[in-house]
Amino acid sequence: MPVISIFFGIVIRMFYREHGVPHFHAEYQGQQATFTFDGEILAGSISSRTALRLIREWSLANRVGLEANWTRAMGGESLERIAPLD
Repeated sequence: MPVISIFFGIVIRMFYREHGVPHFHAEYQGQQATFTFDGEILAGSISSRTALRLIREWSLANRVGLEANWTRAMGGESLERIAPLD
């Protein structure tokens, strides 16, 4: 599962060949959740409100890159890294 970004201890990944709505996976302090490109949780949980806010902020700022990577993933192509939050 390729890592596409890391920031403030949050690891963002995107799987190849997944189905359903476009989404990404985030992990923070051992907790995992799946998010839409709008930063809404689809599954799992991350209890830190700060981490959730940062994930949402990052996803909204990088929606175009997320969509491009989703298209690449569905085509079996290599994913590109997306800039972390500063």
